[in-house]
Amino acid sequence: MKNLWKSWNKEKKHLCFASILLVLFVSPLFILGENAHIRVHDNLDSNIAWYKVLKDSGQLFGSVNSSIPQIINGQLERNAFGTEFSGIQWLHTLLPSMLAFSISQTITRIFAFIGMYLLLKNHFVKSEDAYLIRVWVSLAFALTPFWPSGMLSTLGMPLALWAFLNIRNGHHKWKEWVTLILLPLYSSFVLGFFFFLVAMGLLWLRDLLVKKKYNWIFLGSIALMTFIFLLIEYRLVYSLIFPEAPTNRNEFVESNLGLRSTVKLVFKNYFIGHTHVMTLHTYIIVPLSFIVFLAINYKKRGSLEKRYLYLFILNFVLSVWYAFWFFKGWEPLKEKVSLLNTFNFSRFHFLRPLIIYLMFAVGSYILWRRGKGWKHLVKVCLVAQLVVVFIANNEIYYRDAKTPTFKQFYATEQFKEIAKYIGKPKNSYRVASIGLHPAIAQYNGFYTLDTYNNFYPLSYKHEFRKIIAKELNKSPSLKKYFDQWGGRCYIFVAELGQNYEFKKTSKVKIHHLQLNTKVFKSMGGRYIFSAVPIINAAENGLEFKKAFDQKDSAWRVYLYQVK
Repeated sequence: MKNLWKSWNKEKKHLCFASILLVLFVSPLFILGENAHIRVHDNLDSNIAWYKVLKDSGQLFGSVNSSIPQIINGQLERNAFGTEFSGIQWLHTLLPSMLAFSISQTITRIFAFIGMYLLLKNHFVKSEDAYLIRVWVSLAFALTPFWPSGMLSTLGMPLALWAFLNIRNGHHKWKEWVTLILLPLYSSFVLGFFFFLVAMGLLWLRDLLVKKKYNWIFLGSIALMTFIFLLIEYRLVYSLIFPEAPTNRNEFVESNLGLRSTVKLVFKNYFIGHTHVMTLHTYIIVPLSFIVFLAINYKKRGSLEKRYLYLFILNFVLSVWYAFWFFKGWEPLKEKVSLLNTFNFSRFHFLRPLIIYLMFAVGSYILWRRGKGWKHLVKVCLVAQLVVVFIANNEIYYRDAKTPTFKQFYATEQFKEIAKYIGKPKNSYRVASIGLHPAIAQYNGFYTLDTYNNFYPLSYKHEFRKIIAKELNKSPSLKKYFDQWGGRCYIFVAELGQNYEFKKTSKVKIHHLQLNTKVFKSMGGRYIFSAVPIINAAENGLEFKKAFDQKDSAWRVYLYQVK
């Protein structure tokens, strides 16, 4: 082993160190297991519960017309839970949820690191002496806090770009084609690769118009990956081509920002980013990008400087596109073309993690070539960016934010007690939650009238709205939130606002609840799980049964039964 280490060059040794750091980064997930702190938003409150519900439903391979009986009285289509050919769904089908999550995190980060490293080494930072940039930019990219269920939807883009650029240049073997064939199995078309493939199509079109190169093999590779995605996402394709009835997406009103708010959103996205594609670029990469921009000699700029400028401009353009998608000036067009409402074209900004870290690497390389003093600056920035991403580790960030652990969030022992107290088969009654995400009840096997889904019947949304109509009328913000989006089909309470996580330490109480429990009961609702006491429960036809507490739970659950 000692002799092997001596035989390695400096780049291999740094790759080894980077791999060790990557393992250390993900190790808390495996060491702590269900006691680990992980993301709640669009993760614990939704996707992880969905994987388990689909697994328990027996509908993994259900037909395109089948439904999920556990949620919203069986009106949630099987297609709403996506394809059975998704790698992350299989992990959650075969393994316990937390272990599946941990393995998925590891797989994604490993291939993100490999992909960015290959892309930089083969196409952007080729110089032998710039190995520090290749290795450590790749690691920083791989450790960014990506949206977990996105898998390789954004973090796999460097690997895909490496394959496409090799094919475009005519230097391709089986590895490139296998990459394009397998990536769709562990990524999402609508949450990343649709936009990436459009970008590849534009690159091919540029080659055609500027270089007069048809490059049919390159075009064929783009078509191949697109075709594989469409095959895998056949449920999505079917739902778009053969819509059976309007869904809640038909009432989406996204374009509601004035010009001033839109401009603010441009710069917020540019400097801070978006929750689903966090790049943590604000403190190190942004200042460095402007230093590089000012340091370039525009009279003598070479191909590397031109590439950097393209990346620099594209990064800003993507933020402009994202923000202006929500500009109210779009609304008349969106009202005429329903696809513009039902499909979120603002997500071209999902390309930004790739663009930002390429810009970081290329910009660092430009400075690196200017001499010793600049090299020191680059090294400081590389180390600083690694510190930034390490501090954002799930266990550090969410522990500091006092987020519940996986075990505390789903509180399985506590909900077993509740089920035992109710003493009836779970499929014989329906429940809903107040101050708690419905995903918690769903994860624990309860049949819920409430849900968090972006694709369910509009008729159900309107029926459910009758339960909370008076509460929505008390709060214009909640009314707008539900009526113009409605992805969270929750029992909203004006006194609680847009808050769904009242821990047991909360002193909040509901004094003026106004629910239509007759509609709730007519829909099959029998019990409400509330995270806070309802003082005027009797006025709403609710009978308090018992409060449940458990040491490994983040919640105190007050059980109410409809009279």
